[in-house]
Amino acid sequence: MHIPATSPSDYISKLPEERSTAVSRLRNIFNTHLPKGFEECMSYGMIGWVVPHSLYAQGYHVNPKLPLPFINLASQKNFVAVYHSGIYANPELMRWFKAEYAQRVKTKLDMGKSCIRLKKMEHIPFELFSELATKMTVEEWVKRYKKQVKR
Repeated sequence: MHIPATSPSDYISKLPEERSTAVSRLRNIFNTHLPKGFEECMSYGMIGWVVPHSLYAQGYHVNPKLPLPFINLASQKNFVAVYHSGIYANPELMRWFKAEYAQRVKTKLDMGKSCIRLKKMEHIPFELFSELATKMTVEEWVKRYKKQVKR
């Protein structure tokens, strides 16, 4: 589901109330808890947090003109999605997240490689996302990214 927006605030303003509340809360969590260096922007039509060119000049290998993506947040047709590239690149972080999710949420985790699908707004473990946001620095993400790209 594409939502034409010029800024994260604009994106959220175009969502239905139930979705806008959840997405706004997740946005605030990432803005508050992500380590220094990540920047919020609109990325691929979603709210995103990236490593800016000032910290990683090479940019994203798919399109070096773009900054290196890290997290994206979107309202899709049937769910809110958190795309966390660090989970995909770090198996230990993936194991931690899955174990913590299972302990905190009664419903089964619906997840792709880096996509966490949140279908029921009342089941979103906001505290878990606060903790997840703190788990990877810009430097660690760039190091893991470079290692993955070399493969």
